[in-house]
Amino acid sequence: MRITRYTDYSLRVLVYLAVKPGRLATIQEIAESYDISRNHLMKVVHQLTRAGYVTSLRGKKGGLRLDRAASDINIGKLMRETEPDMGLVECFRADNRCCITPACGLKYMLAEALQNFMETLDKYTLEDVLPGQPNHALIGLLQIED
Repeated sequence: MRITRYTDYSLRVLVYLAVKPGRLATIQEIAESYDISRNHLMKVVHQLTRAGYVTSLRGKKGGLRLDRAASDINIGKLMRETEPDMGLVECFRADNRCCITPACGLKYMLAEALQNFMETLDKYTLEDVLPGQPNHALIGLLQIED
């Protein structure tokens, strides 16, 4: 399975905000810390805000912050909300045209693997990504000022 850049960036935004609990961050600040496109992050943040993961405050002193505790953000749920297509192979999709689907056992193996993958992610929250708060290693790597 391949995770899209969109989901990767969603996770990165949430990690960044979780490392700065109670403090606001800007899209520009996050983009610079990860060296990724600000424009792409704007789309990601918009969806995270609509989904209730992030609160966006407008204005000169505005910014972003988590809308809930890191312990309340489930990684599996986030993955399901940000990944547009969990179909690993064609036979998982509605427009399946693979001629061997009725006799192929691979579909069932991959379905089981995907189920196990998601069950594993369902066990974890954003808090699990941040062992030991304050996480000085992440703060340093992201160049977040205390």
